[in-house]
Amino acid sequence: MRDKHTLRARIALGLTAAALCLGVGGAACAQDDTGFQSYLTTLRAKAEGKGVSRATLDAVMPTLTLNPRVIELDRAQPGANPNAGIPDFAPYQAQHLSSAIIANGRSAYQAERWRLRRIEQQTGVPESIMVAIWGHETSYGRVMGGFDLPRALASLAYEGRRRDLFADEFIASMQMMDRGVTRSQLVGSWAGATGGPQFLPSIYLRLARDGDGDGRADIWSSHADTLASIGNYFANAGWRPGQPWGLAVSVPASFDRSQITNRLLSPRCLKVFARHSGWKTMAEWRALGIAPVSRSWPADSVLATLIEPDGVGRTAYLLTGNYRVILDYNCSNFYALSVGLLADAVEQ
Repeated sequence: MRDKHTLRARIALGLTAAALCLGVGGAACAQDDTGFQSYLTTLRAKAEGKGVSRATLDAVMPTLTLNPRVIELDRAQPGANPNAGIPDFAPYQAQHLSSAIIANGRSAYQAERWRLRRIEQQTGVPESIMVAIWGHETSYGRVMGGFDLPRALASLAYEGRRRDLFADEFIASMQMMDRGVTRSQLVGSWAGATGGPQFLPSIYLRLARDGDGDGRADIWSSHADTLASIGNYFANAGWRPGQPWGLAVSVPASFDRSQITNRLLSPRCLKVFARHSGWKTMAEWRALGIAPVSRSWPADSVLATLIEPDGVGRTAYLLTGNYRVILDYNCSNFYALSVGLLADAVEQ
């Protein structure tokens, strides 16, 4: 996951391991790895202070070496350039909603219906939303990442731009091992996400669930545990049963956008929410000439915002409060729109 949870601050704090190793050479790498090993002493002390067992730390800490690749990947993220323009949604949509992705999603949806129904009954989260998240995160469990999480997280913590965040996630990965998760299972993305739902370690500790009754939350090899964990995440984030995530709409050519200006400032993901209009009920949107493209109107009282991700004259979307729950998983409009559209497609 992704940042499941959006890993943001992009402030450089001096020369990083990536700059040293990629731009200077082997001697600098060796010197910086010495600094990394010194930092591990501090990190271990912090982990011990949080109750991580000595047995786990003794097994893991001596094996850790600096991984400059994860720092390089972190710095290459699009969010690293705050002045970059916002591209159209259409190219992203074409890539993430291909016929193959939809077909695989429909197959996964049908294969897992017998357990998805039960999870939806327990959580109120639609079966198709759980499948769409699973598909976007790991291609329905096929691609879960190959980075050693403790090494990646310790390297990112040492780099220092978001030290507290990654140090805490490293400690959470150690706490996972104390709970019985094996080191071999702690593999995932360069940013520390793991398993079918691509949970960060702290999210795993808080929200991973046993979906097959074997007493373990095995999000690496159990589809039941993966889907139950995704459902639990969405329920915990406030999913409202009975409401759609949103719907595609057309906007009349004469539409006056000055009447829907959003005057609220979000405390997080400012650029994401800045693209949304102010809130109106479905009845109010209908009165303004907005019309659904392919589905019926939700209840008149349901609140929604409007987004036009490809600009004026192209398909727009009305987004309910449940769309905000998808953003809680990954705070990107393109990601959330694609999840919603994939969910719609797999249940057809």
